[in-house]
Amino acid sequence: MSSLLATVKSFAANLLLWSLFTVGLGAALGAGAVVDGTQQDVATIAGSAVAVVTGTRLARRPRIKGFLARPGTPRFLFLFNGAAAVAMYFALDGAKGIAAAAAMGLVSLVAAGGIIANHRGAAHA
Repeated sequence: MSSLLATVKSFAANLLLWSLFTVGLGAALGAGAVVDGTQQDVATIAGSAVAVVTGTRLARRPRIKGFLARPGTPRFLFLFNGAAAVAMYFALDGAKGIAAAAAMGLVSLVAAGGIIANHRGAAHA
């Protein structure tokens, strides 16, 4: 009986996290289509914050953690996010382009840190 309760509880927690993550991404990306001005900025920032917090929680899950630990994943993330940062800098105007490029560049640097950590771990093993 307790395993059924644990399974239901785990399913509900996963569903809530993935739902909040999806809603956060949707609010961050789609706020401009619904609201304008300061409300758009608030919705974008709040949606981004929700997506980052829930995404961090999701990344700690064993299946996703295992995927991120694979050798090719950090390399792909580094290259893809670095290229996206450069593209955003040139494609978007003004402060939005700089902010988007900085955010994607930060993600690329985190992936580079993962590559270095994996390399150091393999050298000491």
